[in-house]
Amino acid sequence: MPALTIVLIVLAVVVVMLLAATLKIIRQQQVAIVERLGKFRKVLDPGPHLVVPFLDQIRYALDMREEVVPFPPQGVITEDNLIVSIDSVIYFQIVDPVRAAYEAQNYRAAIEQLTMTTLRNIIGGMDLEATLTSREEINKRLRAVLDEATGKWGIKVNRVELRTIEPPPTIRDAMEKGARAERDKRASILLAEGQRQSQILSAGGDREAAILRAQGDREAAVLRAQADRQAQMLRAEGEAQAITTVFSAIHAAEPDQALLAYQYMQMLPRLANGDSNKMWIVPSELSDALKGLGQVANPTDVRDYVSRASQHFSAPKPVDVHAEIAEQARKDHEQSSATVEQAIADAQAMEGGGGTRRPGQPSPQPQHQNPDSPGAWGPHPGGPYGAQ
Repeated sequence: MPALTIVLIVLAVVVVMLLAATLKIIRQQQVAIVERLGKFRKVLDPGPHLVVPFLDQIRYALDMREEVVPFPPQGVITEDNLIVSIDSVIYFQIVDPVRAAYEAQNYRAAIEQLTMTTLRNIIGGMDLEATLTSREEINKRLRAVLDEATGKWGIKVNRVELRTIEPPPTIRDAMEKGARAERDKRASILLAEGQRQSQILSAGGDREAAILRAQGDREAAVLRAQADRQAQMLRAEGEAQAITTVFSAIHAAEPDQALLAYQYMQMLPRLANGDSNKMWIVPSELSDALKGLGQVANPTDVRDYVSRASQHFSAPKPVDVHAEIAEQARKDHEQSSATVEQAIADAQAMEGGGGTRRPGQPSPQPQHQNPDSPGAWGPHPGGPYGAQ
């Protein structure tokens, strides 16, 4: 009995071992390469499988997921004989497990060496500046070469990325200095451009200010000239009114030789007044005036003369200066309005072709005679220079 029990136990262990050798479980996203007596037999997909124990053997178990393999930095010589350190990352995936197992002894090492040699060839045909600024182009060219070479290994290269490209320290210092100089140059150019624009704007502002000042001076001069003309007109009108009043008063008093002699006697001290007067002339009419004055030397005759003159004298009509100014302004406004209307009518006639006046010929202006204006003053029958 004890011997039978031992035999049964041994048989059970052998059966369990046979079952374990026969049943194979493959995990998800993995495949197994089965060889029978050293020759490829089949590929086991994920799941449970039965194999012939001692004859079938799982030789390779491959992962079908995408792999990420980083490569250490390596020195590469550029076209301008500068050494740069480049490290890269490759993303690849097994698409044919049989070829990946039997075409390359170690596909990871093969991909690494192929990447290094291809990268040297690509960078060797580019200078340092192109290497630093052409990462995308380098990635595309490297991926195309690797994808073509690894296709027969049953491997698909999805992406190739260059992580860092480090030039020598001396080159980095020179590049930093060059970049700093370029930035300083751009800053100087921008500063000079700003100063130039500022000067242009300042000159434009000064020019506009000078133009405005000149226009203001011109308008002020025009206003001053108009004010002077108005003042002269008012002064002339006042003098004319004063002369008219005095002349009317003299005529109303009916002067005779005695009054004229008296006026001559009052004017003589004024003629003799002054330091520069060395000689003065007595008019010939003075003797006749003195004769007339002698005739009326009696006080009674003088009183009679003044009494008779006062009976014929009437005070002149008072003059309203403000009314005269307003009336003159109204007349000037009417005259300017008439001139503008006449110019508009002439322009319309020229545009319509109805006028015969040439474009350069001045239009006739209406003539307005203002009896109160200075141009209307002159000798008249009742004036101081008219016939008595």
